[in-house]
Amino acid sequence: MVDAQNLSLTIEREGEEPIYRQLIRMIRARIDSGTLSAGARLPASRQLAERLEISRISVVNAYAELRAEGYLSAHAGRGTFVAKGESKPAPVSAMHTDADENRPGQDRSVREMMRLARKPGIINFSHGTPPKEFIPVGALRDAINAILERDGADALTYEATEGYGPLRASVRDYVSSWGIDCAPSQVLITGGTQQALDMVIQSILSEGDTLLTSTPTYLGVLDIARTRRVQVHGLPMDEDGIRLDTLESYLIDHRPKLMYITPTFQNPTGTVMPIHRRRQLLRLAADYNLTILEDGVYQEFQFEGAPPLPLKALDEQGVVIFASGFTKILLPGMRIGFLISDRRHYERLARVKASADISTPGLNQRAIQLLLQRGVLAGQIERNISELRLRRDRALQAAERYLPPGAHWQRPTGGLYLWVELPRTGPTAAELFVSAVQMNVAYAIGNMFYTEGGGSYNLRINFALQESGDIEEGLRRLGRAWRELACDYDEMERTPLL
Repeated sequence: MVDAQNLSLTIEREGEEPIYRQLIRMIRARIDSGTLSAGARLPASRQLAERLEISRISVVNAYAELRAEGYLSAHAGRGTFVAKGESKPAPVSAMHTDADENRPGQDRSVREMMRLARKPGIINFSHGTPPKEFIPVGALRDAINAILERDGADALTYEATEGYGPLRASVRDYVSSWGIDCAPSQVLITGGTQQALDMVIQSILSEGDTLLTSTPTYLGVLDIARTRRVQVHGLPMDEDGIRLDTLESYLIDHRPKLMYITPTFQNPTGTVMPIHRRRQLLRLAADYNLTILEDGVYQEFQFEGAPPLPLKALDEQGVVIFASGFTKILLPGMRIGFLISDRRHYERLARVKASADISTPGLNQRAIQLLLQRGVLAGQIERNISELRLRRDRALQAAERYLPPGAHWQRPTGGLYLWVELPRTGPTAAELFVSAVQMNVAYAIGNMFYTEGGGSYNLRINFALQESGDIEEGLRRLGRAWRELACDYDEMERTPLL
């Protein structure tokens, strides 16, 4: 046994793993091994921080998460102790999949911390999904009943790998309103947009190849790249999206095959690439033989005016593969997405699809097609956007009222997200997170969306997920958590180490 008050810990200040995660890992290991026995009192957070010459916030957050996991208990006026329960939860690291082993330490640790957002009673702004109340359950039930009565068992058998023929035609009609001109034979139905992105990456890149994207970028595409053992290179952004000067410089030196981009209401920043930059991007792609994977899943989430045409609508050289679906806008659980590609890539994509799952469930495809045919989705989208605009406005009002002075964000003209940069005079988004969860509010931590480090002071708020009253209350709690932690932060900056 060791004396907990003289706990010996070695901190790697230059490592990828955040300091507070190192503390969690080391203290947890000592408790699991019995080196720290039940009832042992740990050093006060200030005392341990001074001894290790680290920020007290790191110790506070480590203790808080270990309490949430059941390893520690706190008693007002007495201190922090090793919990006396006989059973401890399995450490998060034991729950990793094989794919997790390829994640950088910092990214993995942030994801582990995000698990705290699952506890009951939290106003959770962290997910990337639409709210459940947007789902047209009654219309979907009617469509499924009509299909089963009309088609019987045919609706439950395998469909063609490329997709249900009438749905492919309906998708052709659907995207024509965005300016995309294609034939049903260019449409490939997938199991959601995520599968569509995965299929393109599998089809074009080999293990060790490089995927170009923005930084920050969509978290799901980083997951796919790691699973497929593909390298990721992030290109910096400005207020108009990916910077084309840095893109061309990289293309000259490296000649990558594929770039992933969301030009309209980018996740997580909400950025919209203007039409002149879209045309310039397409010219670069044609000049350097670069295929562009365009994620159009947020194309319809426009609150004011009309968004620029998708890249695919402007594509005269066949350099764009367009991916979208009906998951973000209405029906996440139905898992119906689609790809639009020219014949150069289409046959390879169809082979990848066949090897992945043979075909997308026919009943789901037929239900979506009937909802499109009846005009249900168009009407529901219009109603949903009206509500989203109200929630966006409430989020902006609450952010202005409750978030700390010096915080920055852009007014999103569409999409689901408010991308916030916290003042650098206080805690980072990761440091703030545990305190925020203790006040029953959660958000997506900015680090997760970056390819090569960055985003420490950024956080993403999905304002679509909560009703107006919860948006107000959630941001009030978030502002309070920042102010309380910033007071500790400021005090530590002014207090010399002993």
